[in-house]
Amino acid sequence: MKRILLLCSAGMSTSMVVKKMEAAAAIDNIEVQIAAVGLEQFHELLPQYDVFLLGPQVRFKKAELGALAAAAGKPLEVIDTMSYGTLNGKKILDHALSLIK
Repeated sequence: MKRILLLCSAGMSTSMVVKKMEAAAAIDNIEVQIAAVGLEQFHELLPQYDVFLLGPQVRFKKAELGALAAAAGKPLEVIDTMSYGTLNGKKILDHALSLIK
């Protein structure tokens, strides 16, 4: 099972995105665990997830958190603003899965 963690300011704005991603995963019969949390939980949860997605509103943290994720051998990317804004769970899920080796 792949584990995807979305990161945002407080973990709340991405909760709707998580629901859409879970719905897309269910339709395609993909086994994933998806969660959304605030940035402050990143360090604690780094070992537990396969890929990390930043909400567009916290893209300024990409260099800092991306370096830590890379050191752990894990990908971290910013969610496309259009996909995030339109709650395109399928597109965000597909992108997250494509980042996992």
